[in-house]
Amino acid sequence: MDILEGLPGQQPVLRMVPMPCDVNPSGDVFGGWVMAQVDIAGSIPARCRARGRVATVAVNAFHFKQAISVGDLLSFYADIVKIGTSSITIQVQVYAVRNPAEPFIVKVTEATLTYVCLDADGNKRPLPPE
Repeated sequence: MDILEGLPGQQPVLRMVPMPCDVNPSGDVFGGWVMAQVDIAGSIPARCRARGRVATVAVNAFHFKQAISVGDLLSFYADIVKIGTSSITIQVQVYAVRNPAEPFIVKVTEATLTYVCLDADGNKRPLPPE
């Protein structure tokens, strides 16, 4: 069986494996580490749609569904869910492939973030036409 079989059909925007330096004293990956990776994943389609610089202005929702462990293969999927005049709202879903010998997949995190388009001076700017 392909270890990635069962993941969403689209290409992930980010894929990584957490390392021992990313865990808390209980052995689970720090929530803040996960949040940072979700922010990076969400910024990729936002930046592409904005055709330039973006900044995170809101974390609208963030749900930790299951703990993440060292060695989990994480796949981050990000989709644009709303476009404003200068803002882009992105939904990010994170799946973990666990136990490579007998792999199974679980959804570990989902979040919605909003980014704003910025010009070269860091000022808000409108989104360019599609």
